[in-house]
Amino acid sequence: MASTTFSGPVTSTNGFVGALTGNVTGNVTGNIAGSGSITHATTSAINATAVATAAEVATGYITSTSAAATAITLPTGTLLGAALGAAKGTIFDLYVDNTGGASTVTMVVAVNGILSSGAADTPGSFGDLTIASGVTGLARFTLMFSSATAYVFTRTA
Repeated sequence: MASTTFSGPVTSTNGFVGALTGNVTGNVTGNIAGSGSITHATTSAINATAVATAAEVATGYITSTSAAATAITLPTGTLLGAALGAAKGTIFDLYVDNTGGASTVTMVVAVNGILSSGAADTPGSFGDLTIASGVTGLARFTLMFSSATAYVFTRTA
């Protein structure tokens, strides 16, 4: 197979072979396998009780350094689905970093967002929507879209 460099959109009906290097922007569909780390180029700071915008959640990484307890309400499924270009089967990970905060952060699910059955059945783990402050104040949540406008929410770390 020849090695070719492209600029602009590239489409393949038979897949690609080789390593993916550099920055990837936009929507990626299909399977990506490999190892390494994920770096969030942009993050959103939410330091007071608020409804997060779809753009803030779409960064994939929210920080909070509040001294007071903070509740972050997720945007509606319609707004978040549009921001992510979601469709049925879309999976999105959201990280919340409260290591710089002095109080807890509580995540709140909005309209067209529901807790997964794992979250409802096991509220102390998958359903734990509070993030402690300090060194243990990191959490990962997974949003699984059942349509372009509705998601299921669960804590996965």
